[in-house]
Amino acid sequence: MKLPVLAAAILALTFSSTALSRDTKHLLSLEEAMNTPDAQQKLDDSIKFYFADEGHPQVTQRIPGVVTNRKTNAFMKSDEEACSWVFLSAMIALQERAQREGADAVVNITSYYDRQEMSSREEYECHAGGIMAGGLKGDVVKFAD
Repeated sequence: MKLPVLAAAILALTFSSTALSRDTKHLLSLEEAMNTPDAQQKLDDSIKFYFADEGHPQVTQRIPGVVTNRKTNAFMKSDEEACSWVFLSAMIALQERAQREGADAVVNITSYYDRQEMSSREEYECHAGGIMAGGLKGDVVKFAD
């Protein structure tokens, strides 16, 4: 009887370690992510967001390189659903930092994963595995009046 239990345990560990070690890179649409009902509801219009090298008004104060690292489990979610949740969570964190600092916007927003930046006006990067991971990096700024 001990042999089947041992075999089952080895099989379970093999599959769980494979799932946990998966690191599938996804590049997903910023426009779609910013236009979800959750994003429309949870992102405050008083804080503006500018991705990559997108133009913005003149800056008078800057807190450079603000990093968010968000993770979620993917249980009962597609990779895209979980990535959308991670992205929105990171955007909310940037928004909250800007609000705490009395800032107007977050500019130069890039994807930030494993200390690597990916800059795009159209896409953000998310990594899927046993845990979904995604981060953003941007400069919290106050605009000139």
